Amino acid sequence: MTAPARAAPKPAAAPPAGLTPAALAVLAAMALAVGCAPTVHVKVDPITIYAKLDANVRLSLDQDVKDLIQKNPNLF
Repeated sequence: MTAPARAAPKPAAAPPAGLTPAALAVLAAMALAVGCAPTVHVKVDPITIYAKLDANVRLSLDQDVKDLIQKNPNLF
C-alpha cells in the first residue's frame, strides 16, 4: 500500500505592492513601540484663590456708569 500524496504547501502571502520587507519591519517595530509606551496619570487637586478686587471693580463700574450717563443724559 502506498501513502496518499501530500498537497504542496501554499506559498506565503506576498506583501502589498510597494512595501519591502524592510519597510514592513519598520512598521512592525513602530507598532510595538507605540503599544509599549508608558502612560502617566497626574492628579491635580483644585486650588482656591482668594483675591480682593473691590477697588478695581468699583472703578470700572463707576466709569461704565459715567459713560452711560454721558451717552444717555435723560436716563435719570
